[in-house]
Amino acid sequence: MARLVRTKSSTDWLSRLKSLTKIQGQRFCHTQPEGELQAPSNSEMDSESVANKAMADAGHIVDTSKWQTFKASRFGITHSRIPLHPLFVLRILLKEGFDSYLVGGCVRDLLLKKTPKDFDIITTAGLKKVKRLFNRAMIVGQRFPICIVPYKGSAVEVSSFETVALHAEGKEKFVLPQIPSGCNNKDILCWRNSMQRDFTINGLFFDPFADKIYDYVDGLADLNSLQLRTLVPAKLSFEEDCARILRGIRIAARLGLSLSKDTATAIRNLSSSVGMLAKSRIMLELNYMLSYGAAEPSICLLRRFKLLEIFLPFHAACLNQQTSEKYTASSLMLMKLFFNLDKLVTCDRPCDCRLWVGLLAFHLALVINPQNSFVIWVFASVLYHGKWKDGIKFAREHGVQPVKFVPEISGYSEIQSDEELAIRVSEVASLVQGSVDALTDSDRLLELMTRYPNFQGPGLVFVPKKIALAVSQIFDVLVEDVESYENGRESYAIDYHFLGKGNQSEMRSVLGRIVLETMSQGLLGRVKEVVEGEKNHLMSKAIEENSNSKLSDIVKNEVGSGKCYRQRHLPLNFVPNQETAKKQKFAGKCSPLPPEIASERQEMMLKEEEILLTRCLHDKATGKHNQDDKVEEKKLEKNDCDLLLEKMISEKTKKHKRVIVKERKSDPMLLSCLFR
Repeated sequence: MARLVRTKSSTDWLSRLKSLTKIQGQRFCHTQPEGELQAPSNSEMDSESVANKAMADAGHIVDTSKWQTFKASRFGITHSRIPLHPLFVLRILLKEGFDSYLVGGCVRDLLLKKTPKDFDIITTAGLKKVKRLFNRAMIVGQRFPICIVPYKGSAVEVSSFETVALHAEGKEKFVLPQIPSGCNNKDILCWRNSMQRDFTINGLFFDPFADKIYDYVDGLADLNSLQLRTLVPAKLSFEEDCARILRGIRIAARLGLSLSKDTATAIRNLSSSVGMLAKSRIMLELNYMLSYGAAEPSICLLRRFKLLEIFLPFHAACLNQQTSEKYTASSLMLMKLFFNLDKLVTCDRPCDCRLWVGLLAFHLALVINPQNSFVIWVFASVLYHGKWKDGIKFAREHGVQPVKFVPEISGYSEIQSDEELAIRVSEVASLVQGSVDALTDSDRLLELMTRYPNFQGPGLVFVPKKIALAVSQIFDVLVEDVESYENGRESYAIDYHFLGKGNQSEMRSVLGRIVLETMSQGLLGRVKEVVEGEKNHLMSKAIEENSNSKLSDIVKNEVGSGKCYRQRHLPLNFVPNQETAKKQKFAGKCSPLPPEIASERQEMMLKEEEILLTRCLHDKATGKHNQDDKVEEKKLEKNDCDLLLEKMISEKTKKHKRVIVKERKSDPMLLSCLFR
């Protein structure tokens, strides 16, 4: 499979100079040159040349030598990897005679063997026409309208080339010096649309029925080198829409991309502009970062570019103080909480925003009022198990390890009285509920910020009060009569449908699990997940077998970056496998953490694996005698049945032999009848 290589040119300046001096001879580069694209007529070329000549002085000359077409099947992209609903919409539009493409992030994720969050379509049909073609379709948006097409419980967003063209009027013009030989009006249309997008890796078009990926902005080369680069100069792009800064952070964190020098400089210089975004938009972008399996690297990048102090000033100040006092990565409780969140959610199995808001409130409460580690063990264990008695029992058995989180944990002392523990756990739950206010009330936030007099922040809060109220209700069960708490939960497996919908019972269980993993440094002992653990083991084994198939160079690079597949709902005592090793490689290579912290975290994870493996082997040797006895009994029963069957077959055979010999002596014809 051919490796994608960026077109060689000394500099962009030389490329533009070449475009100006050598207008003729520029061609459209593609993999199948024979007759795939129709050349435009002479009249079309003449009219385009006149338009180019009129705009050449004011616009940018585009290097069309980088326009390329690739076969999608060469990258392992087939119809089986695309859900039915976008294929259905594309097929209807094609049947009606409209050109339509998958576009943007879904194409990027398909190339990287990831599950796209959603599938966006762009078509030559107008939005009103799209609305007439599909039942219950509706047009939404004023500044940039799109058509939402519902399909069997899901929805597809369809945009129109016409809308994008109107939206682009009055913006900076990009000029073709000459229509490249071998391209047609479809290519011009797609190229003009791609130039309105934010990053090169989002400017790819995919026609699944033609099996072609169209690249007009060198996006595949950037994807191959795992680099995030804007289409226009980054400063101009972010000044036009500062929300692109947050999108860039989110994409880089989730895919492990490096930022181009121009992009990183522009983000650093224009970081303060994101504070002018609407609170609802900030909440949306932060939810995309924290709910889809890339919370920890997202926080690292936000902190690196001084964006965390705008959105979460209290947590940013706490991290700054901890790093200034030379705390190691393993002792940063906030980062460990989100690291463990990332192990449970993925892009196709996200959590509701109430989960990460609850984690922020929990951490904030511990910073303000440090707690005994055993009390936190009980607090989290009760949330996870859903029963007071089971939570107490689990905490007393496993919550004996020393935990060093400063300033969140004040020390360790086991409390013997269940009544006293109930009081302390209820106090922690009340403190967490009270800390939610700091995420919704700017006055409360500024009051808490007096703990860090040298830290100055804007005092921005963006969490809606409705969300804050729902987060507070998660902990209600621990505030009043916690000793009688029992939610009737029968399974410890995560129900991702309920988790994505914000079901409170599911939120409590997952939040408790994350805190337990954090308090145990990932080394929890046996829990009641034997059945779920076996299922997950089989699932991981199947994934490991599938991962041995041949991959393209892009996919190989992505495997090297470590996040092609993500473990789903791992049990707390699950044995690490190849997928965990991939995630470690991602943490060491592509994570935006500083090298020393990343290497330390990787060593810590390897140590955790060894201890988990030792425990698992110990369990198999000592804790499963009853199961082994049953297996032996079944083996003995099977052997007895086999012996009995062999005996019956032997007797039948001897009997038939006697009959045949007897018949042969009496009448040879009977033997031939037997064979017939």
